[in-house]
Amino acid sequence: MSNISPEMEAKVGTQTSRQVSYPVSASDIRRWALAVYYPDPAPERYLTTDESALVAPEEFNPFAWAVVEEETLPAAQGLDANDPDRTEKSLGIAGPGLKFMLNGGMVIEYGAPIKVGDVITSVSRLAGYKEREGRLGLMLFTDSESTWTNQRGEFVRRSVNTLIRY
Repeated sequence: MSNISPEMEAKVGTQTSRQVSYPVSASDIRRWALAVYYPDPAPERYLTTDESALVAPEEFNPFAWAVVEEETLPAAQGLDANDPDRTEKSLGIAGPGLKFMLNGGMVIEYGAPIKVGDVITSVSRLAGYKEREGRLGLMLFTDSESTWTNQRGEFVRRSVNTLIRY
């Protein structure tokens, strides 16, 4: 018997959230690099005074402190972050009712670098479901994908997070 209902399958590809960053400043990039490399000093390339040459570290997150714009699904408001059925409840459908969940990992693909002045838009969606038999029974793998683009429409980053439930 499958944990994936027809309603769940029908929601694959649905946008779950959208965020727009403030324009990235040179100070944002420098502070991020200082924090990432601490206690070692940040490489000189992040301390340059030539802002046109300043490129953020790949792991830079323009949404870390605040966002200009944020959209989430209305049903996601007030849901318990530790509820194994949170994904489906936020989409307005019943979940599989599994009791346990754990992080299944993340895969990240990078595109255009983030530069001073860039405004980044992140769109997240439910990317898909898979199942596999494990020692404790049938496991449900849920992939969520976030794609970042800049104000020029260039691909910046894609991350796929996997949630394992059983």
